[in-house]
Amino acid sequence: MTVPELVTRLEEWLAVSYRASIFEDDSGILAYALYREEKDHLYLRQFFVQRHRRKRGIGRQCMKMLSSEIWPKDKRVTVDVLCRNHAGIAFWRAVGFTDYCLTLERLPETP
Repeated sequence: MTVPELVTRLEEWLAVSYRASIFEDDSGILAYALYREEKDHLYLRQFFVQRHRRKRGIGRQCMKMLSSEIWPKDKRVTVDVLCRNHAGIAFWRAVGFTDYCLTLERLPETP
């Protein structure tokens, strides 16, 4: 996808059903979270920390703020992580998430 296509997609998500939390300091934007509240849970669609700011505890701090100040405390939170994203899986487990389900896929055969 091109950057303009990504912008359009994000604008549509925010207009329809998602909310965003943006985290910044004096240097600018550090991270953002894009999520929507469902009847029985909160679904975290995207969580992004600026690449050059990773491994400094910023993601942990942002998740702590989301959990304690922004998200409802009576709802479970779900997030999807690609199976091969080992660093992502380690991060989510480190901030308190546990395995919930595994989605499998079968790709179409190529000619």
